[in-house]
Amino acid sequence: MKKTCVAMLLAGGQGSRLSVLTAQVAKPAVPFGGRYRLIDFPLSNCANSDIDTVGILTQYQPHALHSYVGSGLPWDLDRLDGGVHILPPHVKGREGQWYKGSANAIYQNINFIDSYEPEYVLVLAGDHIYKMDYRPMLAAHIEAKADATVAVKEVSQDEASRFGIMIARPDGTIYDFEEKPEKPKSTLASMGIYIFTWEKLRRFLIEDENTPDSKNDFGGNIIPNMLAAGEKMTVYRFSGYWKDVGTIESLWDANMDMLSGKTTFDLFDPGWRIYSRNATAPPYYCGDSAVVSHSLVTEGCEIYGQIYNSVLFNDVTVAADAQVRYSILMPGVIVEPGAIVQYAIVAEDAIIRAGARVGQEPLEVPNHDDWGITVIAGGVTVPEGDSVPANRIVGKDGPL
Repeated sequence: MKKTCVAMLLAGGQGSRLSVLTAQVAKPAVPFGGRYRLIDFPLSNCANSDIDTVGILTQYQPHALHSYVGSGLPWDLDRLDGGVHILPPHVKGREGQWYKGSANAIYQNINFIDSYEPEYVLVLAGDHIYKMDYRPMLAAHIEAKADATVAVKEVSQDEASRFGIMIARPDGTIYDFEEKPEKPKSTLASMGIYIFTWEKLRRFLIEDENTPDSKNDFGGNIIPNMLAAGEKMTVYRFSGYWKDVGTIESLWDANMDMLSGKTTFDLFDPGWRIYSRNATAPPYYCGDSAVVSHSLVTEGCEIYGQIYNSVLFNDVTVAADAQVRYSILMPGVIVEPGAIVQYAIVAEDAIIRAGARVGQEPLEVPNHDDWGITVIAGGVTVPEGDSVPANRIVGKDGPL
């Protein structure tokens, strides 16, 4: 059946800056906020925006992501006419061809998009935390008769050098683009959310694929090529909460933002639900000695110790006399008696033995430049009485 707009969700990235957290899962499958995974946000945005056909382009460590998305039922995307489709790299003959870049990933799936005969294609990243109604952006794209519309967010001058920057006229028309410039001409940061008129994008994808030295990337190739060709490109300004959680620090920050109460990022807004697939678990239990303050504690947890300013996923156990502060404990983590976990991310099924210390308060580190979030990889056991300092990453084979 013909669709007005089809969404293509880029979910194949390795997420190497998240280190051990993405050693066994693709970045969009990383847990967030007690009961979610990163991919829940763009999928929920699509469902809430009445976009019912979504292609998910997977590549790196795809198994957990495939299992998690399944038929798309939690996001109301289990449909015969459209719905969610997992799109791994194509196989040609006996050999596979990996996605070479974000543009090549879409190029390899031109036939999938063509099968729905869409007028427009929405291109999304699978690793951003935000709530956004895509319908006003699509309406603005159609009204402007644009060939491409780029969602942008105002950032500070200091932050601008970390993003692709759009330079636009007062009417929103883009006339220049800079990829992570040292001296930005604008503070309109690309959010990696695009709407294209499919006829135009299709042509540029084919041209890009036939360019031998191309990196096959939207920011590096497609956007500049469309600008150079004089295609009409506009910005769509977004003012809500949005964070690219591509680093350990930004992932920790986003979880803490959820607790802060000082942001428009509200996971509990009934008018714009974030849907997820979660195993059923019993309500969490707090023992007589438990203290829980300004924290999010998910189903199946058993709390006997002290929890402050932290996010606990399902089935976490914190024993008596243990303390957890400003930390994220992913599913199945065990913190034994007397252990202290602070300013840390502890991945799935890790065990912090009795009396161990993981992470440090910023004031405990004499040189602030040496401080950072401590990360314990999934399945790792921190031995009894051991101490893991600030800004340390511990993988299955020891500190990195």
